[in-house]
Amino acid sequence: MAEQKRDYYEVLGVSKTATEEEIKKAYRVLAKKYHPDMHPDDKEAEAKFKEASEAYAVLSDSEKRAKYDQFGHAAFDGTGGFGAGGFDFTGADFSDIFGDLFGGMFGGGRTRGTSNGPMKGANIRTSVRISFLEAVFGTEKELTLNLKDPCPTCNGTGAKPGTSPQMCPKCGGKGQVVFTQQSFFGTVRNVQTCPDCGGSGKIIKDKCSDCGGTGYITSRKTITVTIPAGIDNGQSVRIREKGEPGINGGPRGDLLVEVIVSPHETFEREGTDIFSMVRISYAVAALGGSIMIDTVDGRIVYDVKAGTQTGTQIRFRGKGVPSLRSKDIRGNHYVTLVVDVPTKLSKEAKEALRKFDELTGDSLTAVERASGSEPDSDKKEHKEKKKRFWEK
Repeated sequence: MAEQKRDYYEVLGVSKTATEEEIKKAYRVLAKKYHPDMHPDDKEAEAKFKEASEAYAVLSDSEKRAKYDQFGHAAFDGTGGFGAGGFDFTGADFSDIFGDLFGGMFGGGRTRGTSNGPMKGANIRTSVRISFLEAVFGTEKELTLNLKDPCPTCNGTGAKPGTSPQMCPKCGGKGQVVFTQQSFFGTVRNVQTCPDCGGSGKIIKDKCSDCGGTGYITSRKTITVTIPAGIDNGQSVRIREKGEPGINGGPRGDLLVEVIVSPHETFEREGTDIFSMVRISYAVAALGGSIMIDTVDGRIVYDVKAGTQTGTQIRFRGKGVPSLRSKDIRGNHYVTLVVDVPTKLSKEAKEALRKFDELTGDSLTAVERASGSEPDSDKKEHKEKKKRFWEK
């Protein structure tokens, strides 16, 4: 009895509503995991690779997938399955998958563009440190960098004046060399950058004395970087075409400036919201009063309500950090009020607090009751205890 085949969707680990990209991604993972070139002596891995390849050959082809969805494995009985001499892979595109996995092209597959065409230059990365307030409101900074420009002596060719670069004999000016190797699916053609010309397709025999054949000279330049309002620590500003020069007429790369924001002594940031803490006196918390609160927009007066408890949080709408998408949209500023309990009191202050304690509630009596003892009936002795309590 023939072995029962597993469902193709189950093999690839995708749902029946999976997109073409999801199917390709799932197969790429399995192909990399079980490819025979990775496990030359593992029969189980080879079997799993064949099973995944068969599933991909069907599900990646819209016509075959429609038939499979309607009839299941019966749709392909007698049409050359694995059991009948090899599954029909027509319609399945394996070339880009194996090109990604093994750095080359699958035999007969599509070729990649040659590397000696116009190419964008490499990006340059640097960093700049700004203050917390500069990050909130934006700023401009000047950076001094070493940047490359085409050599004026050879006009960027790298060749000595009066001479010109020659076609590379190894790659024939293509910038790439091709070699083949046998794989499970047949011949795999691998493409690599030409080692002689470095992918340019040209050889410079007589190099320019000013640039040493590179075609570029390096000089110190000052660039002004505009830091947008609302930028956060670790984010980058991209300055177009301020990076390395392009190759063979390609555009310059970009300059990527990472922003490092120094911490603030008062404010902390979470997204577009700002948080801070303000200490208030016991009297202000109990009686209420006006206090000054620092914000990024300056100091503001806030009226504390009588009876405010420590840990009370107040919110100032629109006093936070601007959004990078729109500077007119700002977060909030949250301030936590903390009642400041004094640790050192003058004799007069202690006496005032004793009087306050008597007027609002006898704390000594409350302590004695909490400990399970009743106050002495003798008022004089009780007053002495209160005195010793406050003098501690």
